[in-house]
Amino acid sequence: MKIIEVTASKGHLDTIVGIANQQEVRDHRLGAEDADGRQVVRLLVADEQTQKVLDALEGYLTSDPEARILVIPVEAALPRSSIGEEEVARRAARAMAITRQELYDDTEKNARLDSTYLVLVFLSTIVVAIGLIEDNMVVVIGAMVIAPLLGPNIALALGTALGDTALMWRSLKTSLAGLGMTLVLSVIIALVWPLNIESEELLARTDVGLDSVALALASGAAAALSLTTGLSSVLVGVMVAVALLPPAATFGLMLGSGQYALATGAGLLLAVNVVCVNFAAKLVFLMKGIHPRTWWEKQKARQSMITYLMIWAISLVILVGLIFLRRSVLAEL
Repeated sequence: MKIIEVTASKGHLDTIVGIANQQEVRDHRLGAEDADGRQVVRLLVADEQTQKVLDALEGYLTSDPEARILVIPVEAALPRSSIGEEEVARRAARAMAITRQELYDDTEKNARLDSTYLVLVFLSTIVVAIGLIEDNMVVVIGAMVIAPLLGPNIALALGTALGDTALMWRSLKTSLAGLGMTLVLSVIIALVWPLNIESEELLARTDVGLDSVALALASGAAAALSLTTGLSSVLVGVMVAVALLPPAATFGLMLGSGQYALATGAGLLLAVNVVCVNFAAKLVFLMKGIHPRTWWEKQKARQSMITYLMIWAISLVILVGLIFLRRSVLAEL
């Protein structure tokens, strides 16, 4: 359950209460009127009702710039019987829901290109490069824990689902900056650090197959699902980092050491993973019904979603074709 707290002028109260009754919210309470003539209305709403109630309130209060809507999660309700046995059963049977506004806020802040993001990319690249060169799996895993690559990729998929061009470009810029820094720093490391070509961790990232496609698709889908259900995305972030950070670092290390044949494999693996993560995340947002509030925004978002899904799908088909072509060429050598 959630509490939706609405602060608006007294003239809006009847309509707000009407919306509460129409949406059959579990309970609503009126607060005292303040000196500015505004009043607080608190609505106790079930998770599955939250988005509908928010859309109705937002649509009505758009003309009132002084109105405020807050969404407050309910951690517990006592006595237990106050939320009803049916509500308890629903909570046990399904994961927690998350509203579009909560999803946007959580995703947008993780897609910002700031000093913290760049420092984490810098540190994770150094750590993963050492792990790859020294053939140390534990160090490679440690690098993926601190790599902040989940945020911008999921934000790109969400921006497409909502038709939010500004979020799409901001997340794309952040993602390219992170991967670009990883590549450049890896090339520099390879120029000053003797590369161990026998490293199994390094060579594993130069081979790409259909298993790599499946891993990246699963990572992107799991990331989007973790966000839309309100669950922790820490472990999923590691999964996405598995798909992106080691191949990007390996690509740079191989380029810097002049191993261009192996660099081709790492670069192809990186491209496949980027496409699969974004493609899978977009599909999940589409299936979960993540869309804007107004009809016009929905139409625009649907057009952009279809366009970008086609672009990612065609890109994936081309990359899979390149995987088979590369394998056939290597088999003939």
